[in-house]
Amino acid sequence: MTYQVDEQLKSALGRVAVVYGGNSSERPVSLKSGAAVLAGLQRAGVDAFGIDLCGDDNTQSPLQQLESESFDRAFLILHGPGGEDGTIQGVLEFLGQPYTGSGVAASAIGMDKLRTKQLWIGAGLPTPKFAVLNNASDLQKVVEQLGSPIIVKPAHEGSSIGMSKVTDQNGLAEALAAANEFDRSVIAESWMSGSEFTVAILNGKALPPIRLITSHEFYDFNAKYVSNDTQYKFETGLNTMEVDELKQLAVDAFDAVGCRGWGRVDVMQDRDGNFQLLEINTAPGMTDHSLVPMAAAEDGIPFEQLVVEILQAGLE
Repeated sequence: MTYQVDEQLKSALGRVAVVYGGNSSERPVSLKSGAAVLAGLQRAGVDAFGIDLCGDDNTQSPLQQLESESFDRAFLILHGPGGEDGTIQGVLEFLGQPYTGSGVAASAIGMDKLRTKQLWIGAGLPTPKFAVLNNASDLQKVVEQLGSPIIVKPAHEGSSIGMSKVTDQNGLAEALAAANEFDRSVIAESWMSGSEFTVAILNGKALPPIRLITSHEFYDFNAKYVSNDTQYKFETGLNTMEVDELKQLAVDAFDAVGCRGWGRVDVMQDRDGNFQLLEINTAPGMTDHSLVPMAAAEDGIPFEQLVVEILQAGLE
């Protein structure tokens, strides 16, 4: 039987706007996430409708779209710049409308891989060595500092968009140019050769960690959303103490950024087996390939209950 809200909770939640779409490079993912969240809320009995920000047939600005609709709270499932970086959160704060997930500051920091890493380092949390890249960078010195291989990342993109694995100075220059097509802020990071994990956070609790195994060089866009051979393992290969350490590290990383409600923390092991924080996602994907719904299901939480619990957190 599908999870259902009772009449008291339905009344408390009111009319819910599922806000998705946007105009970032992650719009296609957000459209899928938004459709899944909307359907899940409606199956649970919530009075929900969708707002596709910046849709092809829309002539209004995002602010005009939000102002023209009547709703009591928003479920934000926008991905990327403009939706996951504090911008839309600030608009809703201005309008006095409650919304799911992290606030303005935590969303802005979480969307910025560079600032997130700097904050984690300041909090004494482990994260791979890195360097900021620009056209004035001494690329040979970066290679010497970080070793080889190196992963290059746009600082403000999600879904692994614009990322490249390189092994030398020439590859680093090409990767910088490729990343600059998406972002002026680019970082290079030491390659982690150990296992990769992701930990979903739901209302202060770490859900079961997932080990990610891909045939790609790294967990890139195609591995996340297209490939059917990516493996998601709850048999992580970790012992009980290591699982507890990983879950606590994810919660600490989430709290250090000031996040709230829900999110996802990505972690890898280095060659010595030590956990290293990669990045945080304050509005993770909710598609059929997405990791938060998988972790919730493993914890006995069906999708309909998951989206209601994310929404319900805003009542508190």
